[in-house]
Amino acid sequence: MKKETEKIADFRRKPEWLKIKLPKGFKTQQVVGLLNEKGLHTICSSGMCPNRAECWGAGTATFMIGGNICTRNCRFCNVPSGRPLPLDPREIDDIAESIKELKLKHVVITSVDRDDLPDCGANHWAAMIRAIHEKCPGVTMEVLIPDFKGRKDLLDIVMAEKPDIISHNLETVRRLTPDVRTFATYDNSLEVIKYISDKGFKTKSGIMLGLGETRDEILETMDDLLKAGCRIMTIGQYLQPTKENYKVREYVHPDTFAEYGRIGKEKGFRHIESSPMVRSSYHAERHLY
Repeated sequence: MKKETEKIADFRRKPEWLKIKLPKGFKTQQVVGLLNEKGLHTICSSGMCPNRAECWGAGTATFMIGGNICTRNCRFCNVPSGRPLPLDPREIDDIAESIKELKLKHVVITSVDRDDLPDCGANHWAAMIRAIHEKCPGVTMEVLIPDFKGRKDLLDIVMAEKPDIISHNLETVRRLTPDVRTFATYDNSLEVIKYISDKGFKTKSGIMLGLGETRDEILETMDDLLKAGCRIMTIGQYLQPTKENYKVREYVHPDTFAEYGRIGKEKGFRHIESSPMVRSSYHAERHLY
């Protein structure tokens, strides 16, 4: 029997299909310059997303609100965890102005978990959505929200501002959730998605592969999301950010991702992005229609 360590992929040795060169261009330089100038955060940078230059060049960006320190410490994530700073009200205007200045067509807003706040940051979320609607007319928006501890009253605060798409990630299959995520549970996340879907919103969710999940578990996750009313799904390869993060168990071949994409469409997903480089916000503008 092979030792467990032999089953774990070395995160430093990626297969050829995961080796990409980040393109450089004016839009990329413009986004990075503006982010640095205003002290803003994007999950594109904080999460080390491999597609950030492509998305920025296409006029899409994912801004992260609530600061850059998360109250949770999920083992897959590269965002710093600890005691967050107080919310910065200037963040809302700075992001709205940045969207205008960069002439973005579609934005994704996400946040760190703010379990330290009585409302988990829900009212800050609502103010951000309102500001984009008011100051950036014509810009479409997806919000990638935390679970707000499953509190429906807080979900209602966000939904009242009517974003175009509301996304909440399962991240992984049921069995692995306790190992990979902190505090969040699989069933609670499904309930969040179902509650939002039942209110008539377009809902979206995503998972990562390569954590040790099985084919049957992936298909079960698809079925669970569909039962919850979710019709948009992303599936991508987990890339271990540091040696301290959860170990990569497998680098899944692109053909396998393509197969899951075909199966997902056959099962009933309206949109499904499935390939090694896919992240939650990849080609997010396509999911509106």
